Amino acid sequence: MRITGYRTMTTVQEWGRPVGDVNGVFADGAVPVPLVLVDTDEGITGIGLGPHVEIETVFAAIEGEDPRGVTALYDRMLRRTFKAGHAGAVFGTIGALDTALWDIKAQAADEPLWRLLGGRDRGVPAYASGLDIGLTDDELVAVYQVYAQHGLRAAKIKGGLDIESDRRRLTLVRDVLSEAGPGARPGLMLDVNEAWTRKQAVRHVCELERTLDLTWIEEPVRRWDAEGLAAVGRGIRASVATGENLTGLEQFRPLLAAGAVDIVQTAVVWGVSHFLRVSALAHAHDLPVSPIGATPVALLHAATSVPNHLASELQDLHTPLGLSLDLHVEDGTFVLGDSPGLGITIDEQAINAFRRPAARAAEGPHIRPEHAGRRLLAVANRSSPTWPPR
Repeated sequence: MRITGYRTMTTVQEWGRPVGDVNGVFADGAVPVPLVLVDTDEGITGIGLGPHVEIETVFAAIEGEDPRGVTALYDRMLRRTFKAGHAGAVFGTIGALDTALWDIKAQAADEPLWRLLGGRDRGVPAYASGLDIGLTDDELVAVYQVYAQHGLRAAKIKGGLDIESDRRRLTLVRDVLSEAGPGARPGLMLDVNEAWTRKQAVRHVCELERTLDLTWIEEPVRRWDAEGLAAVGRGIRASVATGENLTGLEQFRPLLAAGAVDIVQTAVVWGVSHFLRVSALAHAHDLPVSPIGATPVALLHAATSVPNHLASELQDLHTPLGLSLDLHVEDGTFVLGDSPGLGITIDEQAINAFRRPAARAAEGPHIRPEHAGRRLLAVANRSSPTWPPR
C-alpha cells in the first residue's frame, strides 16, 4: 500500500448560539473545521482534522510511503519541518496527516482504531464544555440541562472576567448537574484561557473556593509560564490544567519539571502520535491526561489505550456539517463504535456545497485582547457595554 495524494476541505461546526471565551465570542456560533484526506493506491482514504498550513512541504515527507508505518512517518514529517514543525499551525498540519495515517492503518486492518491501539473498553469518560461565556444565565442553564440529559456530571465553563459572575454561573451549572443526578458531587472546572496574571489567578480562584469546590482551573496564566503556573498551583486548592496550546514535547517538559501542571491537556489537532507520546511523558510523572477539542474522535480512540486518561472534553453534541461519527454519548461517556478506522464518514458534496461566510471581524476567541491581564474593572457578560473585552 502506498500514499498517492491528499485533499483538503473545510467544513463548519454550527452551534446555533454564540460561542467563545474570555478573549472574545463568535456571535454566529459558526466555527470552521479544517479537514485533510489522504488517499492510497488501494482505495483506502484516511481522514484527519487539523490545519493545512504548508501541507505541500509536510506531505512530501510521506508521499509514496506505506501509510501503515505511521510512527516512523510522524517523525519523518517532524524532520522535514524541524525549524517550524514543533510549534504552531505547521505542527497541526503534521497532526492532521498523522491522524489520517492512523485511520488508514486501522481501516487496512479492518478494526476500529481503539482496538488497533490496544484499547479494551470502548467507553471514554466525558465532561461537558459549552464555550459558554456569551450566554445569559437562562441560556447557560438550558445548555447544561441538555448535557445533563446525556448523563454528564462534570462540566467546564468559560470565565475569568468577574469573580461574582463566575461564582453565580458555576453555581447554576452545579445545581443543574446535581438535580439531574443526585448522589455524587458534580465536577466543576473553570477555563480562563490565559487571561490572568499570577496574583489575579490566586485571588480569583481563592475567592471562588470559599463557596465552591473546583476540580481544576484551566490555563490561569500564559501557557509557557512554568514558574507562574506552579505559583498558582501552590496558592489554590484546585488542580491546574494546561497544555492544549502546547505542541512539541519540549514545551511540556519545563512545566512537568517545575511541578506546574496537575492535569496534562492535549488538543485534538495535534494528532494521535503526539497524544500517545504526551500521555507517556505525563504517566512517567504520575499525572493524568485530558484531551480537548470540538470533535476529538481520534483522541477518544487513543485515550482507550493509555493508563492515565482522566476525561475528554465534550463540546457540541452535534457533529460538524457533512460528517457522521460512529460514536454516541451515553451515561456521561463517549461510546465508540466498531467501524474500521476512526469511524468518520464524510459527505463531500454537502461540504463543497456549503457557502462560506464572509471574513470575520478581527475579534473572537482566537484574538488575544490588548488588555488581557491588565483589567482593573470586571466585565460581567455579553450584555455589558464593554463586551467583548477590549
